Amino acid sequence: MRRRDVLRLSALAGAAGALTLDPVTFAHAEEADREGAGDREQTRTVTGHLPTGSPDFVYLPVEVPPGVRELAVSYSYDRPAVPAGTQGNACDIGIFDERGTELGGRGFRGWSGGARTEFTISAESATPAYLPGPVNAGTWHVVLGPYTVAPQGLNYSVTITLRHGRQGVTPKPVYPPERAKGRGRAWYRGDSHLHTVHSDGKRTPAELVAAARAAKLDFITTTEHNTTSSHAAFAGLWGDDLLILTGEEVTTRNGHVVAMGTDPGVFIDWRYRARDNAFGRYARKIRQAGGLVIPAHPHGDCVGCNWKFGFNDADAVEVWNGTYTPDDEVTIQEWDNTLVAAVRGERRWLPAVGHSDAHREPQVVGHPQTVVLADDLTRTAIQEGIRAGRAWIAESADVRLSFQVAGGRGRHAGIGGRLRVRPDEPVTVRLEISGVGPDCSVRFITDQGRLYTTALPASGAGTVEWRTTASYAAYVRAEVRHAPADGGASGIPGPMAAMTNPIFLDEE
Repeated sequence: MRRRDVLRLSALAGAAGALTLDPVTFAHAEEADREGAGDREQTRTVTGHLPTGSPDFVYLPVEVPPGVRELAVSYSYDRPAVPAGTQGNACDIGIFDERGTELGGRGFRGWSGGARTEFTISAESATPAYLPGPVNAGTWHVVLGPYTVAPQGLNYSVTITLRHGRQGVTPKPVYPPERAKGRGRAWYRGDSHLHTVHSDGKRTPAELVAAARAAKLDFITTTEHNTTSSHAAFAGLWGDDLLILTGEEVTTRNGHVVAMGTDPGVFIDWRYRARDNAFGRYARKIRQAGGLVIPAHPHGDCVGCNWKFGFNDADAVEVWNGTYTPDDEVTIQEWDNTLVAAVRGERRWLPAVGHSDAHREPQVVGHPQTVVLADDLTRTAIQEGIRAGRAWIAESADVRLSFQVAGGRGRHAGIGGRLRVRPDEPVTVRLEISGVGPDCSVRFITDQGRLYTTALPASGAGTVEWRTTASYAAYVRAEVRHAPADGGASGIPGPMAAMTNPIFLDEE
């Protein structure tokens, strides 16, 4: 059966603009038996058109009768040619069950974005990106997310199939433990922005874990776009050598945020824009679920990737995302400009982290990686290390780094720390580095900008020292750079090989 939809404004409070279609109805099981459907299935197809400027979310209510064992959805939409420089059609999809579509509510059952054209849900299982569980009677909602709409509009078709029969048993989810063996207080390497087939990645969880071990990582975080289905997908894949944290990449129309280390199974909603003044509420939900709030690729060049919510609610910021590109350079400069506000301890400062955002081959898991000084290899200890800024970023596990400042009377401080000295007391800044390859240089950055640069030996290993004072440099951080592709003719620095968070020099 096929019908054309009719649009009306939704009353969904707080959403970033929504429309609700007329409901799709199905016969009850007894009526289906009389019609000869029995244990077979019933199918309805809805087609419609969305103009340019449509709301962010279009809800298609589906009246699910009793006696359904499996729900299946498929969809398609047209992709007409568009003028050069104009966005074409892109439409996401997901679903909420009979518990409703309330923002942050319990009805969420999955979101595959634009990565899949069909999915199924039953008590026993669900397509990756979706959550298994009973297909209860009531009003479900298929959700379309017209991400971009061509000038001609977007024509879509949604097919819903209900399969009748006895429901199975939903397996109890098995989540990763919050602790691995660890080495006590030590530097631990991790990548906390990663994707698998549970959103728009191509690796399976097993393939992701194999890549993480090959990269010599100590911890990873699973962060699928707007879904928690991967949380229970790593059973048997962790071990004493690898801590697997659960999380989510909350993917809004005004930027993405990594919810790092949230409690397993906790879903964080994404259906709002910066203009809705709602992000603070969901940042608090991330923290209430035990996670860190980390804006991802703030200057990314994909549609909706730029971070528009500000950084007041952040715990850290992802300044280096995947292969080093100009948007990372801009993010680092923006981040550095905020550090002066914390120079005398007057305001909290925002630590920097780096993640691979790896989706598929040849994207490299652990390029880059965040190296964290933590008391143990546990969720809480790793998060505390990041929150305190005891972290640096490396392009691979081959890179080894030590960075500290020292004053008189044996006083010293390391990454993320503070050294209190007299304004004119000599301070020695010392960086030991190895594993970065030839043609690299070290740069020391302060609140005045870059104050010292020197080339490393061809071996990619060396020790660099620089003398300064607290009156001359209120903080200092280190960058290790590859040579620029143009030999420096443009004045643009080369790609990053490693970088640290700052050490602050406080005047007595």
